Amino acid sequence: MKKLSIFILGLFLGTSVLAQVPYPFVSTPIAELNEPWAIEFLPDGRILVTEKGGTIQLVTQDGQKTEVAGAPEVDYFFQGGLGDIVLHPDFESNNLVYISYVEAGANETRGAVVARGTLDLSVPAIENLEVIWRAFPKVDGGLHFSHRIAFDDEGYMFVSAGERNKYDPAQDLNSTLGKIVRLNDDGSPVSGNPFASQGGVAAEVWSYGHRNPLGIAFDNDGRLWNIEMAPRGGDELNLVIAGENYGYPIVSNGNHYTGEIIPDHDTDTEGRFEKPKVWWNPVISPSSLMFYTGDAFPEWRGNAFISGLSSMSIVRIVVNGDNAVEAQRFVMGRRIRGIEQGPAGNIWILEDGPEGRLVKLTPRG
Repeated sequence: MKKLSIFILGLFLGTSVLAQVPYPFVSTPIAELNEPWAIEFLPDGRILVTEKGGTIQLVTQDGQKTEVAGAPEVDYFFQGGLGDIVLHPDFESNNLVYISYVEAGANETRGAVVARGTLDLSVPAIENLEVIWRAFPKVDGGLHFSHRIAFDDEGYMFVSAGERNKYDPAQDLNSTLGKIVRLNDDGSPVSGNPFASQGGVAAEVWSYGHRNPLGIAFDNDGRLWNIEMAPRGGDELNLVIAGENYGYPIVSNGNHYTGEIIPDHDTDTEGRFEKPKVWWNPVISPSSLMFYTGDAFPEWRGNAFISGLSSMSIVRIVVNGDNAVEAQRFVMGRRIRGIEQGPAGNIWILEDGPEGRLVKLTPRG
């Protein structure tokens, strides 16, 4: 009954939010890409865009594309392929870039990895690319790789790793599946991590009990948040706290696609698990997360933005301390794979699929 009530309330709120038109931005298509997955801006304003099939495009502000040589060989299977791309915090002095992707293993297994290389923009090419981290273990199937990357202000690298639709690994500290890990910039575990004393892959773990965390980002106070795609119902926005357990698959505000019921977060009366700050049913199918810091939309400074796949939307979240609430939803008419803040504070999005466009959102005049 509770989930049905939330479903009806979600429909009511969604309708009222979507009625707020015209939107306060103008959408300008910049370039068309083939299954684009992630956006990263260079200091000169040009844009690196990964394409899931295994290519990296260097795109100018006016949409001119050049393929970047040196992209890794990827295992392009179902949800797997080329993923995130992120500059090192000191990129302007070291030219280092980080790429996540799925690599094949033995006996039809596969897993997410993070590789680091040097970006030579004069070619353009990525050189000396080397894998510095691997999700463990590799398993069969093609779901829930997650593999988003984010650096904090101290230069530590956080990587999200989905539970690969295997459920139980999310609770197993001897696996990095269903976790968010914290690493040094060379891929080694940080000595102060919550489970460092256990050694092995547990030493990498920052938080656990996640399903498919497809977006990680730091707010304006330096706190880590994640957005994750839940099972049938119950997509989550979480404030990520070191060492905490986010409950999957023991609790969730959704149920398994098999029809198996999962107890809701509210059934955790002992406080064993961290509860989501916002959750959705109907789902939004979140695909990435960013916090806005720019000047183009000053009224949105400090807000979180989530790109949505099945919801074909951008969801704006107002964060107030440890609390968060959906404030607005912009229906874009296409599945949205990525969202990033660009130069001058404009917002850029990636449409999903083989003819996905890179689109710039600028303030309406």
